[in-house]
Amino acid sequence: MTVSPGSVATLGKLYVVATPIGNLDDISARALRVLREVSLIAAEDTRHSMRLLQHFGIDTPLAACHDHNEREEGGRFLARLQAGEDVALISDAGTPLISDPGYHLVRQVRAAGIAVVPVPGPSALIAALSAAGLPSDRFIFEGFLPAKTAGRRSRLESVKEESRTLIFYEAPHRILECLEDMVSIFGAERQAVLARELTKTFETLKGSPLAALRDWVASDSNQQRGECVLLVAGWQAPEGEDAISGEALRVLDLLLAELPLKRAAALAAEITGVRKNLLYQAALERQRDS
Repeated sequence: MTVSPGSVATLGKLYVVATPIGNLDDISARALRVLREVSLIAAEDTRHSMRLLQHFGIDTPLAACHDHNEREEGGRFLARLQAGEDVALISDAGTPLISDPGYHLVRQVRAAGIAVVPVPGPSALIAALSAAGLPSDRFIFEGFLPAKTAGRRSRLESVKEESRTLIFYEAPHRILECLEDMVSIFGAERQAVLARELTKTFETLKGSPLAALRDWVASDSNQQRGECVLLVAGWQAPEGEDAISGEALRVLDLLLAELPLKRAAALAAEITGVRKNLLYQAALERQRDS
C-alpha cells in the first residue's frame, strides 16, 4: 500500500495465517492470496517458511518472529502496520500461537488498535481430535508438558481427575517417558490415542489403553519419531458404593504420610464417610505403587 504525502495513513492489518502441518495441499486459497498480497510475512523460521513460499511461487519478503525476538522485534512489525502496510504472521506449521510464537505480537498489535484477522486452517490438535474416536464435545489442550520428570508428573497429577478429553503435544524423544508417567498417574487402563506425523507419509493413529500404548511405542522405535499428539480420555468417577472421591483420597494420602496404614484408613473413614475397607484397600494400592 502506498500513502501519498500529506494524507492520513490507513492502518494495515495483521493476518494470522495457518499453514500446512505436513501435506501442502491443505493450505487454503485464502491463505495463499493473503501471503501474496501482504507487504511482509513474520515467520517463526524464515528458512523453513521460504521453502513453503517457493513451492507456491510467492515472493513476499520474510522477517523472523520467534520466541527469542518476538517481544523486542514487535515494534518493527507494528511500525509497518501503522504505516498502512498489511503483515501476515505464520509459524513453521499449523496455526500460529498454538504452542507456537505470536502471542506477544498479536497482543501488541491489538493494544495499538490495529485489526488482527484470523485466516484459519490446519491445526494438529484439532486434526488429531477429529480422528481419535474420543469424546470431542468437551476437551482441554495442555500443549507441551514440562521436559523434566518432576514437572511433567506434577502437571499430569493436576489433571488426573479432569473429565474432559485431554490433549498434549510431546517431543518424540520424550514420548515414551511421557507415556510411562501417564500409566503411573492416570492408570494402565485409561484409553488414549497417539496421533503421529499427521498428514505426512508415515501418519499413524493408534488407540489403546495407556499401558498397551506404552508397550507398543517401546517395542517400535519408529513410533518415537516425528510430531506427536497424545489424547487421553477424561477421568470417570467410580459409581455406587465403591466410589472414592478425589478429596477422600487426598485426605487418605495426608494421613498415610503421618500414620500407620490401618490407622490412617480408619481415621480417613471417620473424616470422609467413605467405608473403611475401601480406604484400606486404596491405601494398600498406594503403598504398593509408591
